[in-house]
Amino acid sequence: MKADVFIGGGGIGGLTLALKLVQRGVNVVLAERMVVKAPTYKGELLQPKSMQIFDSLGLYEQICNRSNEIKVLDMLELSSSLQVKDQSFMDYSVLPGKYNAAYMMHHEELKTVILKAACAFDNFHYLKGVACKGYGDGTALLQKGTEKFEVEAQFFFGAEGRSSVTRKAMEVEVKQTTYNHHFLTVTFPRAEDFTDGKIISTYNRFLGLFPLPDDQVRSVYLIPPGDYKALKEKPISHFHKLYTDLAPVVDGYVQQLLDWKKIQLMIPVMYHADSYVKDNKAIIGDASHAVHPMAGEGMNMAIQDADVLGELTADMFERQQTDLTNLKWYEKVRYKRADHVIQLSHLAALAYSFPFKPVSYLRQRTFERMEEDPILHFKQMLNVSGLGMWKENVRDRFIQGGIMPVRIKDLAKDTKELRYYTPEEDYPWKTEGLI
Repeated sequence: MKADVFIGGGGIGGLTLALKLVQRGVNVVLAERMVVKAPTYKGELLQPKSMQIFDSLGLYEQICNRSNEIKVLDMLELSSSLQVKDQSFMDYSVLPGKYNAAYMMHHEELKTVILKAACAFDNFHYLKGVACKGYGDGTALLQKGTEKFEVEAQFFFGAEGRSSVTRKAMEVEVKQTTYNHHFLTVTFPRAEDFTDGKIISTYNRFLGLFPLPDDQVRSVYLIPPGDYKALKEKPISHFHKLYTDLAPVVDGYVQQLLDWKKIQLMIPVMYHADSYVKDNKAIIGDASHAVHPMAGEGMNMAIQDADVLGELTADMFERQQTDLTNLKWYEKVRYKRADHVIQLSHLAALAYSFPFKPVSYLRQRTFERMEEDPILHFKQMLNVSGLGMWKENVRDRFIQGGIMPVRIKDLAKDTKELRYYTPEEDYPWKTEGLI
């Protein structure tokens, strides 16, 4: 079997990359080792930049129709007696333009939508239940059951996740950082009018609630490492109370969970590969970076990787300029952006990692002033959205710390839009040229 591009891994990132390529006429073979849906939790929160990318791929309306739109993240800080001590908001409406909301969509349903779109093209070849075992000279070495075979291609892209065969073949190292907490995660029913996200915390507890369509909600609850085994030995009513203590809005709904087997343990890690590209191979998504899940950015980073790498590769074939050095444009665009998101998510994780009241106070104060200052609020939402990058400066830090007063005047719409990534910034080789 021959192709222009071989992709290892049929998750959201790999499928998005494949769709982008086949829409541009590139011949793609994608191998996905899983036959049934993954048993572990996968990302479901689509940020505005991802929605912009899916719009360019013709999937925007389908995704909107199958998702729950989230305009606001309600951030509640509770006292020791579980009374509301402070409330602030992360409001996507501060982002001007069409892409000013996040969307929650069931992960497997999103995969189905992208896969169906890709399968409409004759130049897309989907190999289900096929694992990539390594690489030969210009080939991917594949296996399905006991059958072994090869795919010959010009480029090989790894979207296989944390245990990436492609990354290993590239001899790229990652140094993993672990955290002082784990998460319980589970989906259960919700009230019909509960449609915005909630992040609820005390000095030593954290609960995130992210409404899905079909009157369901995805939840994440922070626990100390090692507590999962002991928790599972308690009656399921103990789990229900952990949630209802913090979020009365789920009372009567979380109790519909009757078995600990439905509740997964999620262990957050962070790493960033020192390179994304080597010769005719490249890696995207979790193969190249892992981010703390606090802002739900992992899947979005994979989509954004796929967008840039797909556009670049399609241009290389279209212009007949497939020199391997052109792949470096992908790393040049994506590396700094990904690193910025990784660091922001890491800081957010640290804000909730330490069960001490002074930390809770600082967190409360920081989020409060971030909401009150329109420029800080816009910066926060811009960085989270993926639509642009605007790093905080010394004045911002002083405002957050209460050393300087908050700014009252907001930015004009045109000024905000100047902070968005332009097509020239997303795809600089189009103006600066390929080799």
